[in-house]
Amino acid sequence: MKTIDCQTEPSKYRHWKLEFDGEIASLIMDVDPAGGLSTEYELKLNSYDLSVDIELNDAIQRLRFEHPEVRAVVIKSGKENVFCSGANIRMLGKATHGHKVNFCKFTNETRLSIEDASENSKQHYLCAVNGTAAGGGYELALTADHIMLIDDRRSAVSLPETPLLAVLPGTGGITRVTDKRKVRRDYADFFCSTEEGIRGQKAVQWRLVDETVAKSKWNDAVAARAKELAAKSDRPKNAKGVALTTLDRKINGDQITYPHVSVEIERERKLATITVRASKEKVPASAADALAQGATFWPLAVARELEDVILHLRFNEPAIGLLLFKTQGDAQSVLDFDKFLASHQNDWFLREVRHYIKRTLKRVDVTSRSFVSLIEPGTCFAGMLAELVFASDRALMLIGQREGDNQPPAAIMLSEANFGLYPMGNGLTRLETRFLGEPESVEKAKAKQGDKIEGDEAVELGLVTFAYENFDWDDEIRVMLEERASYSPDALTGMEANIRFAGPETMETKIFGRLTAWQNWIFQRPNSVGEQGALKLYGTGIQPTFDRERV
Repeated sequence: MKTIDCQTEPSKYRHWKLEFDGEIASLIMDVDPAGGLSTEYELKLNSYDLSVDIELNDAIQRLRFEHPEVRAVVIKSGKENVFCSGANIRMLGKATHGHKVNFCKFTNETRLSIEDASENSKQHYLCAVNGTAAGGGYELALTADHIMLIDDRRSAVSLPETPLLAVLPGTGGITRVTDKRKVRRDYADFFCSTEEGIRGQKAVQWRLVDETVAKSKWNDAVAARAKELAAKSDRPKNAKGVALTTLDRKINGDQITYPHVSVEIERERKLATITVRASKEKVPASAADALAQGATFWPLAVARELEDVILHLRFNEPAIGLLLFKTQGDAQSVLDFDKFLASHQNDWFLREVRHYIKRTLKRVDVTSRSFVSLIEPGTCFAGMLAELVFASDRALMLIGQREGDNQPPAAIMLSEANFGLYPMGNGLTRLETRFLGEPESVEKAKAKQGDKIEGDEAVELGLVTFAYENFDWDDEIRVMLEERASYSPDALTGMEANIRFAGPETMETKIFGRLTAWQNWIFQRPNSVGEQGALKLYGTGIQPTFDRERV
């Protein structure tokens, strides 16, 4: 498959249309059958592949940043009698295992960003299911605050993946049915086991949708519900939006560079080094000045660049299994930006920036790579960038200075950003998750805000895994990286995913936990993807042959 670029913008959309009517926006799904990532399949009946969700992800971010006046978003179909038939089956049948799993992960992240927009940006979503919504189509509807289903005696909602394809309903769909919609277990079992789905009043009674509306009253009812949702929002009515301009990204062989982030890939070692740089500009004097900077405002710019790097490596570099985080620049600059963001909690733009940073860090949390932070002289793992240390599987710090180097000793610096601004999917901060069995360690760390925490003290406080003297540093790092590279990637993925999310279970951690374990496993089983499996034989009229043993 060709290189996948997760950047796009509305003039390039082939599958979605955005329409605006004051405080209401319509996000219209009208998939171009010939617009997929590959010519080997057609995206019929508003089915989707990754290209459709890349556009959806982009539209969601633009609605939050470029349209502060929009208080409610209506998701609907631009096609007659079909809302969305879900992920394209031909695409799934031809895709590599890795692409299928990363595709599911991205679609789940995109759907979570809709829920995040409703909860934290007060940009509320209404899903107007104006046709059949099957599989991933219903999963999309499930993200909305309110689901309306047209009552035309044909339209239904369904999760038919188990009977049709021998796979789970996308992990996010089945989790939202039980945990978000709180559908009864026996009803959920029936619903996920039937191809034709549920329609009409039964869908309302089972809490699969919120209401059904006759076709003759459909448009008026959708408009009325959208206005009701908009009335619940606190978004500014007359604010100026911020254009999410195209990222300045240069790819030169195994090097990728942006203004604030760079990547160097070492293919023989199966690793990539991601370096994040602090801003050289001063913090804006006011929230208005930050708004004027737009997409160049450093916290937003660095979050967008880091997100693009993570997605690029996921989709295009599956064999690069070890990612090293490094930083460069003035740590105090990072702390100054943290303080600025924390002191403007009620400003709509700066609120959006904080949540973008949060979502980017969450992408790191659920990426199936090993992460190691290397804290050396001249680094700026401070505040929001220190979150990369706490998101890493290991963090190593050099004690003191390098011989002949006049840069100050390596240090970590903490700020308010580390104590609540950027929670993980489990609802806890990364430090709370790190110190789950010793909450007093969080308080000790909190008392050190603004201090330079060097080698031995960082180990004592539990902020890094190990600290090494200069004469041991290179050898220790080399041995650790070689050892990590020698392990099974499958075992590492399972180990890391289990370790990273200690603490309370949430709908979000369930979604990614089930994706990592169950869907990952099911997508490799011959019952689904074998030559006689359901996914391979779908649409041929030939019954699949199943291995009947329960494992």
